[in-house]
Amino acid sequence: MTEAQRVHPAVEAFIARGYHVFENGVDPAAASALLAKIRALRTFDADLFLTEAEFDANPQYTGVNPAPGRNLLERFEADLAFVEKDAGIASAVSALLGDDYEILLKKLICGVPASVVPDWLKARIAGNPVNNLGAYVRAPYRDITYFYGIDFHQDLIDYRDREADFLTLYVYLHDVGVHDAPLFLLEDSHQLAGTLFPHDLTKNDGGWLYRDGRGGEVQTKQHLLTGKAGYAAMWHACTLHGTQPDAADNERLSLRYLLARRPGAEARGMDAVNATLRGPLSLDATRQDLDARGRAQIKANSVNKA
Repeated sequence: MTEAQRVHPAVEAFIARGYHVFENGVDPAAASALLAKIRALRTFDADLFLTEAEFDANPQYTGVNPAPGRNLLERFEADLAFVEKDAGIASAVSALLGDDYEILLKKLICGVPASVVPDWLKARIAGNPVNNLGAYVRAPYRDITYFYGIDFHQDLIDYRDREADFLTLYVYLHDVGVHDAPLFLLEDSHQLAGTLFPHDLTKNDGGWLYRDGRGGEVQTKQHLLTGKAGYAAMWHACTLHGTQPDAADNERLSLRYLLARRPGAEARGMDAVNATLRGPLSLDATRQDLDARGRAQIKANSVNKA
């Protein structure tokens, strides 16, 4: 690893806070151009959703997220160069994961505005810690992930038994303010490494007191990710983050990448980060909020108090 990689601001930020914000983001014009193409293909309104009778006739809680062959971003590979080939992003990610890092996943995330979520659905999901709406969306539209708020969580939640050797990169395709379901991120929460979801959080004057269930705790500061089109940030797989339901009139559309070291490759930047953590880097169980069918069985949500 080069000296530049050792002292890269992204590595320092991950060690110090668990996340890194790109000061200049990515090309806002390219973000806006991609947004226009997406909105030309999809109307984000009540027609996205099944009726209550349709859902109850055949409820499906799993297999409803984007997947290879059912991912809207597959239509826009060339349009994504403004992110994937951005020099600032490539430099920061390489410093953490090595030059030959890989894309584990990329997809479009839609924060669905309250105005288009059917009343019957709002009643069913009220208080759920994870309101991923894919189960209630019509099958042709499941090439995007739709959220109506999600409690503070780690991205390790989707990777049982995998080491936290990856990071999340998030890009806003339009201006995102406080009413547009921006992400809330808890600084320093990565320090406790992997913990079971839902997480043990208590709001206080300084932010949130976070306990790991193993006797460890850390005081975290809440940081709100808002910005203009092209805003870009990335965080550690153990950094807690979440969103409240979209209170604006329009959907919030963002790009979400999971980027990882290649199997067997060196990633000294991430190794340096992980060496500072006070807990396990992988978990054999990551969540306890779902029943055997994948339905929510816990009513609890901390981020709505943020």
